[in-house]
Amino acid sequence: MQNTELNDPILIAAWPGMGHVAVTACYYLIAKLEMEFRMEYAASELFDVDHVAITSGLVQPFRYPKNQFFVWRNSNGGRDLLVFLGEAQPPLGRYNFCRKLIDFAQSEGVSKVFTFAAMATTMDLKDDSGVIGVATDKVTLHELLEKEVGLLKNGTISGMNGILLGVAAERKIQGGCLLGEMPNNLVGVPYPKAALAVLDAFCRITGVSVDMSELKLEVQRMENYLTEAITQIQKLEQQSSEGEFAQEEETIIAEPKLTDEEHEMLERLFDEASHVRSKAYELKRELDRLEVFREYEDRFLDLFKNMESETGEKGEEGEADEDADEDAADEDVGDEPDETG
Repeated sequence: MQNTELNDPILIAAWPGMGHVAVTACYYLIAKLEMEFRMEYAASELFDVDHVAITSGLVQPFRYPKNQFFVWRNSNGGRDLLVFLGEAQPPLGRYNFCRKLIDFAQSEGVSKVFTFAAMATTMDLKDDSGVIGVATDKVTLHELLEKEVGLLKNGTISGMNGILLGVAAERKIQGGCLLGEMPNNLVGVPYPKAALAVLDAFCRITGVSVDMSELKLEVQRMENYLTEAITQIQKLEQQSSEGEFAQEEETIIAEPKLTDEEHEMLERLFDEASHVRSKAYELKRELDRLEVFREYEDRFLDLFKNMESETGEKGEEGEADEDADEDAADEDVGDEPDETG
């Protein structure tokens, strides 16, 4: 692909993992920095299918996980950002996929790579999330220490967020992984507090300025929600231990249904975000709250594609090479470092 004259860009790559930490951080960056869609990196050969979607009685074509690039040009003359967002961790060919991703990044002038991830610890819900880092080189290691980021001195990072850094290290590319701390009993739920901590550390290291106020509000909202949920669970456990009747769980899970008011609210937010791209994170927050982000994800990401037609810049499409050919990390454990080495 042709280089579009990015200024010494830094690559950030993220895939789903524990607490949705990496993807939350990247979605927030994409929205608040009003990034432009760059290209889609097709890699359908790395994914198998285990179901089909049905809409109004009709079987829909297979939808493979998307891999997309977004760019941000620093108007202050500093380094640009190239963000890669993978919708799922591929079960096959992960090493070769990362090699091709780094190939493309280097063709764009990238000389530094960061991944984001989560680290499950015994921290309490009310505690602030710490950030642990690793580096592929001594320069980045010094930057982590200088910005008071703790180090994972020994261990492993599983999943794509680790493998990509291994490829970067092979190529002698500077970079690192920032792991946000989260409670080990909450790895199956979104944990924006860890995403906030990771983004804050990234901004301190790189000098990128991002308004974190909206993410801080989401952190407080989620903390309140989780506190209430845990309290209710503890009450039910106490009632059960005292011999009170516990209602059996339903085995049929209904799809979430939106009210007319919720539909109208989402349409209003889509309209606002189409004009003011920084409003997109508010839209995503509501989509997550209503548990319908998956249904609206393509339309959400199209907001950033539409920006190109407004600015006169056109994104490009590309495909992974045919020879890209490794068990997908579970969303809840794919980023977890093994501190025992």
